[in-house]
Amino acid sequence: MTGDSENPNDEVQYHLGVGPDDVDGPVLLPGDPERVPKIADYWEMSEETGSHREYRTMTGTYDGAPVTCTSTGIGSPSATIAVEEHANIGTDTFIRVGSCGAIQEGMNVGDLVITTGAVRQEGTSSEYIREDYPATADGEVVTALVTACEELGYDYHTGVTCSTDSFYAGQGRPGHGGFEAAGAGELVEELQNAGVLNFEMEAASILTVASLYGLRAGAVCTVYANRITGEFRTEGERRAGEVASRASAILAEMDAVKDEVGADRWHAGLSLDR
Repeated sequence: MTGDSENPNDEVQYHLGVGPDDVDGPVLLPGDPERVPKIADYWEMSEETGSHREYRTMTGTYDGAPVTCTSTGIGSPSATIAVEEHANIGTDTFIRVGSCGAIQEGMNVGDLVITTGAVRQEGTSSEYIREDYPATADGEVVTALVTACEELGYDYHTGVTCSTDSFYAGQGRPGHGGFEAAGAGELVEELQNAGVLNFEMEAASILTVASLYGLRAGAVCTVYANRITGEFRTEGERRAGEVASRASAILAEMDAVKDEVGADRWHAGLSLDR
């Protein structure tokens, strides 16, 4: 990058501080920069390739397949910047790795939620496309995440996530001094009745932007809070990162089989045991 340029066509990206030689494979997207080395602990090898603002990047291998992890900070605006800039340097697959609050019965703290689609209650994705455009996870990424959970023996749920811009008012929590936003009292019940599984703050924008650009994306989050029981524990913090790492290797296997048989998409007729 030359001087203070913010040209999106520069190889070294303005916010991430990484270029094409610094990343490889699917990119895992946790929020907290401190989660990046925790996720990389599962890999055979890793090295830090970038650290700028909230964006910390490590690249390595898991089960022999390349994988990268970049933190995004809190919320959809910064997460979408990560997708944009990784896409600029050739990344084609993204997996949001995070924590969430569950809002359905039978979802325990420590369980995993694999997002199949998301309610776009955040505002970032609306700056890209009309509000009735769906935020959907790529089927191959969902399949890889489910397979990873089954292999690793972790309890998981699949379904619709609600992504918000506010941890407090946007998720029906009281704010300072007990402040309640209009409609906050009915929000959780409305989403529960619609079968929505959980709250978090990034999935919808990541899925929407990736879909618009023809890229693969999905999300897996560990349940930290159960809004029905009032439980809150950071139990199973590392599970989502382990599952996402294994899923990245499964995707590499799926892609190799597709290339072998000349298939455009993974489907049930293909086997990883070829």
